[in-house]
Amino acid sequence: MIRVCIVEDQTLVRQGFRSLLELTQDMKVVAEAHDGEEALSVIPKAKPDVVLLDVQLPKRNGIDVLKTLKEANQLPPTLILTTFDDDNLVLEGIRAGARGFLLKDVTLKQLTEAIRTLNAGGTLLKPAVTERVLRGLKQARPDFLSLDPPDPLTERETEVLRLIVAGYSNREIADAVGVSEGTVKNHVSSILSKLGVRDRTRAVLKALELGLI
Repeated sequence: MIRVCIVEDQTLVRQGFRSLLELTQDMKVVAEAHDGEEALSVIPKAKPDVVLLDVQLPKRNGIDVLKTLKEANQLPPTLILTTFDDDNLVLEGIRAGARGFLLKDVTLKQLTEAIRTLNAGGTLLKPAVTERVLRGLKQARPDFLSLDPPDPLTERETEVLRLIVAGYSNREIADAVGVSEGTVKNHVSSILSKLGVRDRTRAVLKALELGLI
C-alpha cells in the first residue's frame, strides 16, 4: 500500500484527489493539510511514501515546505501540484527538492502512474508536459556546481539518462535496457559524477539545461 499525503488549500481539489485515490487498490491517503504550516506538522508525523504538494499555500508556501523538510531530512518523494500558470514556482520547487510536477486536472491514470513512479524511486520531469518550464531552465542560474563542459556521457549513459527523464526507476531501466539493476546504479552514479550534481532530479535539470537530451 502506497501511503499518500495531500497538501492543498482548495477543499474541492483536495477532496477530488482523495476521491480518485480511493478508487485504487494499492494507495491510501494517510494525511491531508490545507496550509504550509499544517504540512510541516503533518508530514513528519504521517511519514507518507509520496506527497502531493500545492505550491500556492497560505501561511507557508510549498517552496518553504520543501526547503524546511529537506533541511530536516524529512522530505518524502514529492510531486508539485500545478497549473500552467505556476511555471516559475514549479521550477523553484524542483530545485528545492521536489521529484517532479503534476497538473491539477490529471486523470486517475495519470495520477496513479505518477505516484507509483515516485514511490519506485523515479522522477516526473517529462519534457512534453510544459515547454515553458524547460525554457525557464535556460534562464535560471543553476544553484550547483558542475564540470564546464561536463565529461561526455557514453551512449549507454545517455540512454539511461533519457529513461530517468521519462520517470523510470532503476529496476524499470534495468528491464528496459537488459542489464542488472546494479549496473544501472553504476551508470546513474557515473552520470551524476559527470554532470557534477547530487541527485537524479538535478541530473535531469542539468541535462535539459545543457541540451544533452
